[in-house]
Amino acid sequence: MPVAQEESVAPASRARSKPGSKPGPRPRVGRDFVAALARAIAEGRFAEGSTLPREQDLCAEFSISRTVVREALKTLESKGVVRSRARAGTLVRARADWNLLDADLLDWMGDTVVDAAFLSAVLEARRAVEPFAAELAAERATLTDIAALNAAWETMRASERGHDAAFTAADAEFHRILLRASGNLVFAQLSAVIDAALTRALDRSNSSVASHLEAVAVHGRLVEALRMRDGKAARAASEQMLDTAARDLKRLVRDRQG
Repeated sequence: MPVAQEESVAPASRARSKPGSKPGPRPRVGRDFVAALARAIAEGRFAEGSTLPREQDLCAEFSISRTVVREALKTLESKGVVRSRARAGTLVRARADWNLLDADLLDWMGDTVVDAAFLSAVLEARRAVEPFAAELAAERATLTDIAALNAAWETMRASERGHDAAFTAADAEFHRILLRASGNLVFAQLSAVIDAALTRALDRSNSSVASHLEAVAVHGRLVEALRMRDGKAARAASEQMLDTAARDLKRLVRDRQG
């Protein structure tokens, strides 16, 4: 499948500099190319284990400079997608080596990597962490934490009949706050690491249902459990959220297959 050429860069970035001034930067060129190359790899144009075309060939194909190509390859190498080998070119690494929690990769590769297997893996990770984090939060959350969690829940409730993007943004914020409210430093760090993946998983789950009333209700029960310092109820509410997410994932997969 053809990859977007440099010609897709916004015309404003091609404007000529005024006489006597230095040429201005074209910031989108490099970012557009690395995104296009990442998509091409994810879609299988450049298969795992294969060697990418030579720099000069990529320059010719996409009408870009060697500097742009080299920076793009460095970016993808830092994210585990490719590996440069002396005198042997650039190798496409196995998908298992890609940093699929990276927000840039998820943006560039989209549905190619955010598939059923990825969503299932995110759900399994949440099952391992969130119920215990909720139980800890019932004991450790500050009044400020609970107020922030309630504010996120109120936004979810206000967005329930609105746009899915607004609801998902509030839903993701709710889960960020919950992990931080656990008082566990590792969970708090994990929140930042998985944030992009969690947001995309919530987006897929939320977009698969016609109504968010059930989600709003169970999130509200978790907030109330924290107010009451009821760890058992907090864990139960978290587990119900995850059971609902699993059901929605099954529906999503079934609908895509059908």
